[in-house]
Amino acid sequence: MEYTIKKIAELSGISTRTLRYYDEIDLLKPARINSSGYRIYGKKEVDKLQQILFYRSLEMKLEEIQKILAAPDYDPKHALQVHHQQLLDKRRQLDHLILTVEKTLRYQKGEISMTDNEKFVGFKQEKLQENEQTHGKEIREKYGENTVTASNQKWLNLSEDDFIGMEIAEKELIIALKIVMETKNYGSQEAETVFLKHKEWLNYTSPSYSPEMHRGLGQMYVEDERFATYYNERAGAQAAETLNKIIQHFVK
Repeated sequence: MEYTIKKIAELSGISTRTLRYYDEIDLLKPARINSSGYRIYGKKEVDKLQQILFYRSLEMKLEEIQKILAAPDYDPKHALQVHHQQLLDKRRQLDHLILTVEKTLRYQKGEISMTDNEKFVGFKQEKLQENEQTHGKEIREKYGENTVTASNQKWLNLSEDDFIGMEIAEKELIIALKIVMETKNYGSQEAETVFLKHKEWLNYTSPSYSPEMHRGLGQMYVEDERFATYYNERAGAQAAETLNKIIQHFVK
C-alpha cells in the first residue's frame, strides 16, 4: 500500500512539515515522487518511520538515529528487540519513581516511616538506568561486570549528603575547568583543582579508586563522543579533551 505525505502524516501522528524535514536531511526519503510532484511512501518507508519514532520516543537525537539506520550492519529485527528492552528499562524507571512517590505520600500522612535513603531510591534507579543505556556496554567491556555491579551498588547506597557532595564537586570542577581551557596551563593550581574534584567525584561512585582506572576514564572521555558531549555541553568546546590532559598530567 502507498501513502501520500498527508496520509502518512495522519497515520503516524507527525506533521507533514516534519516528514519534509526528514526528507531534506535524508533521514526518510519517499519511495518516489508522482507526476503531480507529491511524495509517495511505501511499506519500506512506513517501517522505517516506525523505527525512527521508536528511537525518538527514547529521546534520541536525529543525528544518532541517522547513523544507526545508515549502518551497513543495521538489522530491523535486532533493533526491535533492543527497543523492547529499552522500553522495559524505561518502565522499570517509572515503576521505581511511582513507588517512591506512593511511599512518600504515605510517609507525609504519617502512615509509615521512611529512611532518607528510601526517599531517593527512585531517582537513583532512574539515573542508573539512564547511565546503563548510554554507557553500560562500553564500561563493562573496559572495566568488567564485577566492577560495574559494585559501582552500581555503591551508587544506590549513596546518602543525601553524598549527592550534595557530588554536585558541589562537579560544579567546582566545571568552574576550574573553564579557567584552564582559557589559560591552557595544565599544571596550574586550577588544573590541580579540576583533577582533585574529579577524583573526589569518582570516589563517590566507584567501589575502589586506582590511577589506572582514572587514567583510562580520562582517555574514554576523548574517545567516546557521548562522554565528550557531557563535559563539552557544560564547560564548552574541547572541555573533555582538556579534562583528559589534566588527568593524564596529575594522575600517579
